[in-house]
Amino acid sequence: DMGDLNSNEKFFDFPGNLPANDSNPVTINSGDIMLWSSNTLVLFYKTFATPYSYTRVGKIENPNGLAVVLGPRNAKVLFELKNR
Repeated sequence: DMGDLNSNEKFFDFPGNLPANDSNPVTINSGDIMLWSSNTLVLFYKTFATPYSYTRVGKIENPNGLAVVLGPRNAKVLFELKNR
């Protein structure tokens, strides 16, 4: 279950910290999956400029329609790793 924040991202807070390597991406893109503050997983569904630093975790390959599907409400999100 992921909460909504700022009508542009979904977030989930882990109970503890994860390894992080923060940097400022300057622009967040729809579909970016990032770790913020070592314990918050963030899925962005809109593109915007940011002054904040994140650790990149992954990216949704085709984020078209992501904002419509997720919308500005809490959502249940399932992540699966696709082998290439």
